[in-house]
Amino acid sequence: MDNSFNNREKILIVGVELATDSIDVENSMDELEELVNAAGGMVVSRVIQRRSSIDPACFIGRGKASEIKNYCEELGIATVVFNDELSGAQLRNLEEIIGRKIVDRTNLILDIFASRATSKEGKLQVRLAQLKYRLPRLVGFRDYLSREGGGIGTRGPGEQKLETDRRHILREIDSIEKALEEAKKARSIKRKRREESSLPIVALVGYTNAGKSTLLNKIIEMDGECDRSKKVFAYDMLFATLDTSLRRGRLPNGQPFLLTDTVGFVSKLPTHLIEAFKGTLEEVQYADLLLHVVDASNEDLDIQIETTKEILKELDVLNKPIITVFNKMDKADISNLVFQNKYVDKKIFVSSKTMANLDKLLRMIQENLPQQYKDVKLLIPYAEHVITSYFLEHYDVGYMKYREDGTELGFNISQVDYDRYSKYIIG
Repeated sequence: MDNSFNNREKILIVGVELATDSIDVENSMDELEELVNAAGGMVVSRVIQRRSSIDPACFIGRGKASEIKNYCEELGIATVVFNDELSGAQLRNLEEIIGRKIVDRTNLILDIFASRATSKEGKLQVRLAQLKYRLPRLVGFRDYLSREGGGIGTRGPGEQKLETDRRHILREIDSIEKALEEAKKARSIKRKRREESSLPIVALVGYTNAGKSTLLNKIIEMDGECDRSKKVFAYDMLFATLDTSLRRGRLPNGQPFLLTDTVGFVSKLPTHLIEAFKGTLEEVQYADLLLHVVDASNEDLDIQIETTKEILKELDVLNKPIITVFNKMDKADISNLVFQNKYVDKKIFVSSKTMANLDKLLRMIQENLPQQYKDVKLLIPYAEHVITSYFLEHYDVGYMKYREDGTELGFNISQVDYDRYSKYIIG
């Protein structure tokens, strides 16, 4: 038997179902269990309490908290994870009653991000979110962070940092925000260069583990001239990658374009995390077209679709062209897919694994890009060879012929460059 399985931290998950909830509590708890697995824990039991309102002191009723204490003692459970965000007072009161480490959904997600962040900027973003989350909860965290052993919910800022005065933490937050602002400026310079290249940008957005990174890899594979080493990390787990990736693809008409991957979303995504990652998520704001990738094999498509739409609304990008890509159709039956059409306009059903319909997806991208392309011939005087070099670098030039009066080129040109270099057009 796998010893690593036996050594995993035993977790009990707790959820509250309110009459006003729009999301099915069982599906939400299933997702919480996936998050626990992603953090390296093992769910051994779950508790759901149906209430008319949240208890301000304990989130759940004190009687239910006492029941949970008994469950933990019987099953040898070390940690209790709640499916919602808890206040500092609720954390403290629950820990006093249950006598176990208490972690809420927000802290769990932050914990996963802390273990997955690889870039300097990604680590700073996660640390900033952790500090902002933990600052008002110092009292609630004091007890279990002072114990030995660590485990789920304790990555990131440690006891010593959290036990110092608030002014010290605020100074650290200020320092991180300044560092992220510098990173933002560097991104802005790179983005300006991309904009000058006139290449259209397509952004992949959607739920975590919907297959965005795999889809990106398959699309760049379809370009026979692409460098296979440019593939991004893709794995079947929640939040496999946090860093934004930018790769080059090619449309059916030969026009190259830029494809950017983004951090995956999840329901009840911590506000602090959205704020911290707005720097990298702003890449979505500069995209010409969004591909909203949905895991078609997931039982509750509406959670994925609605969650993504809400975050896109917060980023103020719902006015952009959006294609909903139902991925993993090799695992799903199209006749059984049920989702709210009000969130879906243009759609396509694909499988990144089998590459089914990826050629149709590329045609849809080509047809829905706001910046259209025209098939033209240009004659560039030899004295203006810099313009010729620009076209050769940024376009898939169909043919090139040297004439007495200059270089003749034939290819698909963007409307922007069509207007900019119209005097060189000969056909």
